[in-house]
Amino acid sequence: MFRVRTVKTEKVKDNKINFISHNPHESSEKHVSGSAQYVDDIPLPAGSLHAYIGFSECAHGLITSLDLSDVRELRGVIDVFTANSIPGNNDISPTGKNDEPILAENEVLFWGQPIFVVVAKTRNIARKAARLAKVTYDDLDFISDIRTAEANGGVLVAPSLELKNGNVENALKEAPRRIKGEIEIGGQDHFYLEGQVALTLPGEDNDITVFSSTQHPSEVQHMVSQALGLSSHSVKVEVRRMGGGFGGKETQSNQFAVLSALAAVRNNCAVKLRLDRDDDMICTGKRHDFIGRYDIGFDQTGKIWGVDVQLSARCGFSSDLSGPVTDRALFHIDNCYFFPNARLRSFPLKTNTVSNTAFRGFGGPQGMMVGERIIQEIAFDLQKDPLEIRKVNLYGKKNMAVTPYHQTVTDNIAPRIISELEEKGKYKERREKIIAFNKTNKFFKKGIALTPVKFGISFTATWYNQAGSLIHIYTDGSIYLNHGGTEMGQGLHTKMASIVAAEFDLPVSNIKVSATDTSKVPNTSATAASSGSDLNGMAVLNAVNTLKMRLSGIICDLYHTDKKTIYYKNGYAVFDCGKIKFENLVKMAYEKRVQLSAAGFYKTPKIHWNRDKGSGRPFYYFSYGAALAEVTVDEFTGESSVDRVDILHDVGESLNEHIDLGQIEGGFIQGMGWLTNEELWWNKEGQLKTHAPSTYKIPLASDRPRIFNIELANWSKNKERTIKRSKAVGEPPFMLAISVHEALLMAASYSYTCKVRPTLNSPATAEKVLECMRNSRIKSLE
Repeated sequence: MFRVRTVKTEKVKDNKINFISHNPHESSEKHVSGSAQYVDDIPLPAGSLHAYIGFSECAHGLITSLDLSDVRELRGVIDVFTANSIPGNNDISPTGKNDEPILAENEVLFWGQPIFVVVAKTRNIARKAARLAKVTYDDLDFISDIRTAEANGGVLVAPSLELKNGNVENALKEAPRRIKGEIEIGGQDHFYLEGQVALTLPGEDNDITVFSSTQHPSEVQHMVSQALGLSSHSVKVEVRRMGGGFGGKETQSNQFAVLSALAAVRNNCAVKLRLDRDDDMICTGKRHDFIGRYDIGFDQTGKIWGVDVQLSARCGFSSDLSGPVTDRALFHIDNCYFFPNARLRSFPLKTNTVSNTAFRGFGGPQGMMVGERIIQEIAFDLQKDPLEIRKVNLYGKKNMAVTPYHQTVTDNIAPRIISELEEKGKYKERREKIIAFNKTNKFFKKGIALTPVKFGISFTATWYNQAGSLIHIYTDGSIYLNHGGTEMGQGLHTKMASIVAAEFDLPVSNIKVSATDTSKVPNTSATAASSGSDLNGMAVLNAVNTLKMRLSGIICDLYHTDKKTIYYKNGYAVFDCGKIKFENLVKMAYEKRVQLSAAGFYKTPKIHWNRDKGSGRPFYYFSYGAALAEVTVDEFTGESSVDRVDILHDVGESLNEHIDLGQIEGGFIQGMGWLTNEELWWNKEGQLKTHAPSTYKIPLASDRPRIFNIELANWSKNKERTIKRSKAVGEPPFMLAISVHEALLMAASYSYTCKVRPTLNSPATAEKVLECMRNSRIKSLE
């Protein structure tokens, strides 16, 4: 049974927007009809070629010989090139550390690293030719996981970070009770429906146009220009839409766009590069897997006195975004809980695996998992309901509202969300029934958990918190909108068009959103960190206000009215002595030679962060939510099902309820997959073996909760000035799925009346759940 409970929203006037947030996704009909155009659907010019990559088959070694003669001799092959053929910089490191080569030169650092590129008349020929290379290696020792990296000295790909407040050493010594432990947290493949793909068209004067499936067009522009030795103005990057991204196209798309561009320039024709699913999964970065080690002190009530946490992450062969990812993991260990004394440290470790990268939540989910495990440890030790421990440790006021990174939590609505969900979901009643069930049933065990989410919104790299827009009004009253955000199915373009429509009170059909284009809005930030609507929405509003001021000037000149009386209603500009149709007003403005195009800009206020001091205000605000999950586990197989999920989530004043609900649903299911059945596995040679749907299992429709209730906290309103006082919704719902893992932990340990300290890492596959249950049984008999 699938239920989505929504709350009807009246027209709300805020930021001068009269908003009805129920517009359908601007591409929904195209999606279901198959007419939505992605990069691979773009018609190719005559004479176009196809590129493919030759990958390494060694986890770490020196290339002693590279024989490409058979590759070149295959009929239909036009060009083959290696790192020596790159005219510019052979590096695509997003942080500028020069540690991520486009193509490996002498040393291979992970299995599946690109070594050379084949360009052929057809994609099949290019793929076939790429497999004909004869490469020999001088194998070197390789490090494939966190524990091996630590045993070999723990080389870091980025500087460690320490967050500290209070005196954690004294707090741990003086605490009445103390526990040490660890949790292993697995990685995750993005598994976007549309794989990595790029198409490059060369033009005159060294100009090139790149159609890329990327969340960061400006970064692709910079990487392509650097590799080719060109200025950025010679490279145009265009993105109409992506078939999913989830962070996997924030930096990872750079490599394929660059290789496509290199091939196109070398051969002076259009070149497309599209990976197979297997190769895509092998050579692109994933969610970081972590080991979290904790030392906690607390009292008999469950109140935390001190917390000392070390987070070690498998980062891969290069830095990529691992530094910021592990930073954000530390920022979210506290979740909704106050740590009076804390020391939190990160260790981004170098391994001979593909460089891990951004993924929905950007380290926050892993950090939050550690925080929730700490709560569970205290509950087990005291034999109390974990929800009771959660409530005891929630952030409070004044001195109890300061995070380990010294930002004061001023918008804390977690207590209300938890209380409402606990009551509506009948948590206590259901938990009592589950405990009784577990005592009597010999075949199945149940679990239930209610976990909250507090997720910080903003890029921690402060300079990324900016956005631009460009709006044209044509003389027939139609409007063309461009902004710096990218559409990957999340409905960003729909929300941006709705903002313009609401400001002028026009039908959304009057507004067309163009493809994201670096030649229209320059120097854009990635559509990431759940900031797409916040940043671009305010930039769009800024451009709209500029145009409204110009149009108001026309009305004032002609009708001698006060600007303050002018507003837009039902396609009219209305003022104290009359009204005029919007399209007529636009024509008048054109005849008066008033500019009908405007650029908008926005930068997030108030935020600042000093990494060296581990102190500042990295987040503009927090998004909140809570989930109540109930599961059943088969005691003989370890297989589990999610029986029911209730969610209460905070999106502020929703920009579009339908889209926000979709984000909550999708985020939760994706998080559930990460924590239950999505498992990455490398063999002893360092080769990823879970690289296809046959071996890597994402959730199916049949895995969804049997009863799935989602409700928006319609009473919530962002205290900060965001677009319509809305809140971000892309990443926070992902962490609601932690409730499923905690419910499985309860089921696997039989019940919290059992004095057994269970260990359940993630993903909680059937094998791990069964192992946990068996260990619990053995320990309970000792």
